[in-house]
Amino acid sequence: MAEPLILHEDARSGNCYKIRLTAAHLGIPLERRAYDIMNGETRTVDFLATVNANGKIPVLQIGDRFLPESNAACHWLADGSSLIPEDSFDHADMLRWMFWEQHRHEPAVAEMRFLYLYVGRDNLTDEQRAGIRARVANGEAALTLMDEHLRDRDFMLKSGFSLADIALYAYTHVAEEGGFDLARWPALGRWLERVAALPRHVPMDS
Repeated sequence: MAEPLILHEDARSGNCYKIRLTAAHLGIPLERRAYDIMNGETRTVDFLATVNANGKIPVLQIGDRFLPESNAACHWLADGSSLIPEDSFDHADMLRWMFWEQHRHEPAVAEMRFLYLYVGRDNLTDEQRAGIRARVANGEAALTLMDEHLRDRDFMLKSGFSLADIALYAYTHVAEEGGFDLARWPALGRWLERVAALPRHVPMDS
């Protein structure tokens, strides 16, 4: 990859962490540019005009091109690597879990973490409080589904460690910060330990 790679990120974000973790497993260096989403640093005129008109991070900058959406950036980085299965069905199954992570897992597990850790339980609006019960139920359902899936396999795909694991590890391993007791899901806990023990793994706060 001759073009310089710049990750526009808030390091506290699991979605940003996915990209760093993918790059670490592949030995790809990234330049990192930090933004504080709580202070509106991704909503400035300059950011909206030059990085992402949607006002969100992460964004992977590839030379003079900008690629938003965490799982898309992970897929671009990992193209042609062992993190993406060669078998067409396994590849599609990997994408299935990555789509599911954004559609079912992240809106519950990550959102609860954001509300409790960054907004603060005492600072929630009435609207945010009203949605907590549904988010908790959806998060528990997502973690239960993963736990059941992982009872007879080491990673999300039977073919081995892939981007599906990276996408789901990012917010699952910090789910307790959103009020989820991971001890309830033992197979999930063993999977988290396996992922963290892989040779090129880097922690979220690195």
